[in-house]
Amino acid sequence: MSRIVTVFSALVILLLAACGGGQRSVSSGGGWVGGAVPQLGDNAPHQWVGGHPYDLPVHGIDISRWQGNIDWGRARTSGISFAFLKATEGADHSDPEFPRYWREAGNARIPRGAYHYYYFCRSGAEQARWFIRNVPRERGSLPPVLDIEWTHSKTCPRRPGSAEILREASTFMSILERHYGQRPIVYTTVDFYRDTGIGRLNAEFWLRSVAGHPRQVYPGQRWTFWQYTGTGSVPGIRGNVDINAFAGSVGDWSAWLSRRLVR
Repeated sequence: MSRIVTVFSALVILLLAACGGGQRSVSSGGGWVGGAVPQLGDNAPHQWVGGHPYDLPVHGIDISRWQGNIDWGRARTSGISFAFLKATEGADHSDPEFPRYWREAGNARIPRGAYHYYYFCRSGAEQARWFIRNVPRERGSLPPVLDIEWTHSKTCPRRPGSAEILREASTFMSILERHYGQRPIVYTTVDFYRDTGIGRLNAEFWLRSVAGHPRQVYPGQRWTFWQYTGTGSVPGIRGNVDINAFAGSVGDWSAWLSRRLVR
């Protein structure tokens, strides 16, 4: 949300966000007007079921070419602590803005990683090789991400069975783990999770849930990241953007980074 603050007020907000404090979330017509990171918002706010993400202190974004030009420095000072950037899709498509975003986010000192959008008409091994071809193995980057969900592709309408999905996803992850030295994170959606049993993979999970808390939507599933809106508002980014929360405190985040950054 846009606001004018004095230098002192801005410093107070940043310090509170870094400490996991700040305003409590408040419902106003279904909207979020506060939270641990008060400069972030939602362009289509709503009431939450079973809990909300706004008291979690560590938030980040995931983006692709459609976000256009980004003021990374402004996003960082507004409370963005990490970014996942779309790099590849299938075995022959790459996001044309990925190299630029990778460089700019790094220059802004925002921990960033790359994600791959899985395509069910190519093998896991082929897609892993394509990802490696396009994403550098860079010290200090976040682990790679496998984004696996049902697609609406006209060129590949396949919906394989659970056994094939788990086998090919495991192959993809093993190849990337050997190359980057970190096991990939798995991003998935509610319907794909329920239909395929993807939760059986040996992985950390990044779960999409834009109406209810993951503990209610994905009962019993451990998660590290929660994509809680696709209509987020972030200073420095025009239009809607996906916003995500990390499952823990600022101290937990620092500890997670110490374990999971590529070396």
